[in-house]
Amino acid sequence: MLATSALAHFTMVCQTDSGRVRDHNEDVVLVNERIGLALLADGMGGYNAGEVAARVAADVIADGARQAFDAQRGGEILSEVDPATGLTRASLVLREQVLRANEAIFESSREAPEYEGMGTTVVAVLLTGRRLVVAHVGDSRCYRMRNGVLMALTRDHSLLQEQIDCGEWEEDAARDFPHKNLVTRALGAEHYVQVDVAEHFVEPNDLYLLCSDGLTDMLDTQQLTQLLLKSNGNLSYTVASLIAEANELGGRDNISAALIGISADPAAKPAMIRKRKVVRS
Repeated sequence: MLATSALAHFTMVCQTDSGRVRDHNEDVVLVNERIGLALLADGMGGYNAGEVAARVAADVIADGARQAFDAQRGGEILSEVDPATGLTRASLVLREQVLRANEAIFESSREAPEYEGMGTTVVAVLLTGRRLVVAHVGDSRCYRMRNGVLMALTRDHSLLQEQIDCGEWEEDAARDFPHKNLVTRALGAEHYVQVDVAEHFVEPNDLYLLCSDGLTDMLDTQQLTQLLLKSNGNLSYTVASLIAEANELGGRDNISAALIGISADPAAKPAMIRKRKVVRS
């Protein structure tokens, strides 16, 4: 299916797999082409509580984004820039829904003893006009493939990333870091969470990847790039290939991915190439 968001034409697909080691899947991934939303949550917590947290996050964010889209003339107003912040209204909507999800998970963990300590990462994108809004908390990532170059659009909220940033650990040796899966931010951990939100202009033939650490722990940037370059527009085949390769290399965690392909649109004007500012709430 080819969906349209103002000037951008796109296709979205997603897939999740429990991997080769885990006996259940605590990842949730979804796409909604009608409103231009893709979302991935990687849950954490015992007794399947991580799966509950991830599902709550996905449901709250997807429902809130859908309601905002329908209430604002099919998303038309979401493309408008808010003069107070310089961001599109889509950014404000997405950030608000992530904050709502955090509160819902936090309250659920306090009310039910079996859910105590549950949480989840989240990375969500909302495509509106020529802009791709990205919101994230934790170490699930969003990448962009443009002109054969793969670039991370998010920065992990993790102990490993903090060690890399302060120069105490080399990025090339990250796979050997003893606590690489410890996150410094997660939905549900506290009553309030800081959400990173950024906007990026899309270009024809861009390819965007959302993924859990079950994929990036198995495949490095070079391996991801090689698999994405083989896409040739067949996103369903590509996302299946990513997960199959991660399983082939061990599949030590749940593996989830979503792909968004921006189609060439000769009738559309060229987009500006610049990155919008990042807002941390």
